[in-house]
Amino acid sequence: MHRRLTTGLAASALALITVTATAATATAVPADKPQVLSNWTQTSASSYNTWAAARANQSAWAAYEFNWSTDYCSSSPDNPFGFPFAMSCARHDFGYRNYKAAGAFDANKARLDSAFYEDLKRVCNNYSGSTKNACNSTAWTYYQAVKAFG
Repeated sequence: MHRRLTTGLAASALALITVTATAATATAVPADKPQVLSNWTQTSASSYNTWAAARANQSAWAAYEFNWSTDYCSSSPDNPFGFPFAMSCARHDFGYRNYKAAGAFDANKARLDSAFYEDLKRVCNNYSGSTKNACNSTAWTYYQAVKAFG
């Protein structure tokens, strides 16, 4: 009886170790997550475009466990005066949420806010004349708000 109990306990322990190891392997976040996050939150148009492509295909990035949630421009209009700022706000939310989760928000906030402003200015580049000026003024206001209160 002692041998059966020992054998049974050993088998149970081995099964538990196997399940635990398998679960740990299955949920391991890729080691390059910080680099990917950094690449997607730079001020350049290519960084924005790469993030937008990933956002459109989130399932391909599931292993990275990114937080894609957004409230867009929070309590500010997503399309102030008709200017489509929602996607710029979504990328800004992405950076804030994921850097906070990584415990690296303070070191990256200024860059995230600058990337937001650059994204907004790229939206404004689709206009000309006084409409472009109004867009840029609105972009500046949004940028100042996140810089101060974000």
